[in-house]
Formats: sequence, structure tokens, C-alpha cells
Amino acid sequence: MKKELSTEDKIKEAAKTVFLQKGFSGCTTREIAKAAGMNVALVCYYFRSKDQLFQLIFQSILEEFVFSLIQVFQEEMPLQDKMRILIQKRYEFVEKNPEFPNFIHNEIKRNAEFMQHNKKVFDKIASSGIFEEALIAQQKGEMRQIDMFHITMLIMSNCDFPFISRNFHISTQELTEEEMTEKLSEHRHIVSDMLMNYLFPNTTHS
Repeated sequence: MKKELSTEDKIKEAAKTVFLQKGFSGCTTREIAKAAGMNVALVCYYFRSKDQLFQLIFQSILEEFVFSLIQVFQEEMPLQDKMRILIQKRYEFVEKNPEFPNFIHNEIKRNAEFMQHNKKVFDKIASSGIFEEALIAQQKGEMRQIDMFHITMLIMSNCDFPFISRNFHISTQELTEEEMTEKLSEHRHIVSDMLMNYLFPNTTHS
């Protein structure tokens, strides 16, 4: 039997949905309360302000994703396997949170220091040793000579854009929501194979 969420967790789940759909500026505490099926006073009782709730929700989403990556990076496995899992996890993360790419873009426009507040979360990836592994693989000729900026851009653009452009493809290709969901699920494997073949051109991939 599924455990019933606590009042605090219900507010967090509702806030996550509303924030991802509308961003910080586009929603009110009243909307969050309505989505949680509660009154505004109760939301304010558990969370002092919308800003506090926003930072809590955003950090929890990031930490969940980053922690899953660090677990992989610290495993004893070939770099190629780690990179494939990284690509798949990034795609699956956006698949699970399809509003996230637009949300990030809009929040950075709203607040230039938005990502700086969460820099410590990303620093955990840098301290995992994955960058050093990539450099060694490049020196051995196992990995294409390319810096982490471009690797990050390749992964983000290929994993995020399919979901950013979802409605465009539904409209122009006359797809149903179900058909588009299936196409996006299939596309994950294409993205993974394409990026792995580019990053490790001299390696046979399974």
C-alpha cells in the first residue's frame, strides 16, 4: 500500500508542479495552496515564503539528479560505460521533468545569480574525478579530444531540446500526445548511440 504523503510533502509536490510549469514569477502562494488542496495559511505555516519553498524545491530536484550521477562516477567501470549512463540519466531526468529546461532558462533570465546559489551541488560532480578520467582517456587516444564545456553542451542540447520542441513536433507532424511520448522514448537510444560514437570514435559500443 502506498504511504500517504504528509502535509509538508503534499505542499512540496504541488509546489514542484506549479514552479516547473509557471516559474517563480508566474505563480503565487495561493496557486500552490490550491494545487495542494490546502489554504494559504497552512502553506505559510510550513514554509515562511514562496522564495524559501522555491529554493528548497529546486535544490532537491538538482541534488536528486546530481547524486545519481556521482554514484555512477564513483563505480569501478570503464569511462565509456559511465558516459553512456550519464547521457541516459540526463535524458531520463528531462523525460521525467519535461518542463525543467524551459524552467531553468526562464529563471536565469529572471535572476542572473540563480545558478550561483546552487553551485555547490555542481561542484560535487567536479570533485567526483570524472573530469580527470576523461582527460586521461583523451591522452590515451580512447576519447575524442574535446573539453568538458563542449561535452556538456552536446549532452544538454541533445537531451533537452527534444522536450523543449515537443509541442512543435506534435503540431507540425500531427502526432498525438501518446505518439510523441513514444517517439521521445525511442529517441533516447538514438541520442545515446550518436553521442557515444562521437565521443569514443575508436571504440566498439554495446
